[in-house]
Amino acid sequence: MEHELKSLQKVYGVVIEFLTQYSFQLIGALIVVVIGWFGAKYVYALLMRLFAKYRLDMTLSRFLANVAKVLILTAMIVIALGKVGISIAPFVAAIGAASLTAGLALQGSVSNYAAGVLLIVSRPFKVGDTLLVAGVYGVVEEIKLSYTMLRNEDEELISVPNKKMIGDILVNSFEERVVESRLFLTYESDPLQAIALIQTTLNACPDVSQTHQPLVGIAQLAQGAIEIGLRYWVPTKRYFKTQYDVNLAIYQALRHEGIAVSYPKHEIQIVGGTFDPQKV
Repeated sequence: MEHELKSLQKVYGVVIEFLTQYSFQLIGALIVVVIGWFGAKYVYALLMRLFAKYRLDMTLSRFLANVAKVLILTAMIVIALGKVGISIAPFVAAIGAASLTAGLALQGSVSNYAAGVLLIVSRPFKVGDTLLVAGVYGVVEEIKLSYTMLRNEDEELISVPNKKMIGDILVNSFEERVVESRLFLTYESDPLQAIALIQTTLNACPDVSQTHQPLVGIAQLAQGAIEIGLRYWVPTKRYFKTQYDVNLAIYQALRHEGIAVSYPKHEIQIVGGTFDPQKV
């Protein structure tokens, strides 16, 4: 029992000595941390108001304001540690080494975040635009700092890393997408009549854009057929449905007017002699 009391008295003495020697430093460190906490919150609110005034993107605004808040709070904690006599050099070295290791391990993610900031600042596209990137089509659903979300006609969500948005070729056709199609007519058909009929059919389709006028014409005079080319714009979210409806409407219109559509065929001519099927 006596041994335990001596141990407690020893601990008590060390605590009293520490408080006597470092009490003002502890109070000062606590004050610095409190000031840093409220200062960081004030700077966060101030930056958010400033960004809202200039209509900066909300995702980027919160990101930048949070970065400023964390930096201010970290700086105040470092100052507070110095106040109580704790050397911060080993901590700084450890944080630097950890940051380098994390940066090398997460360089792909970091590049996505950097690309996201560039996208939000430069705004090469917006929500609702139609994009072709990395071989996929879709309407922009949401722009995040690390990735961009696209939605296609099948209601599938496609997540594209933002470094692809910056590093790859990006095609933006806004709210619509172009349909390119071909059909073949026999040389006995009147191409002008067929072109006028197809143009009328396209103009009658409600989903075919009239802002971009549909183009119909002779693409080329192919061997054995006249190739008619079609280019028209449709809403991205109804791309395939509209294309199928237009194809059916054109087929029915050509058939109603008796315009013959060509199909692959081969002609065999026998010159001289008689044809013997057994020798073929």
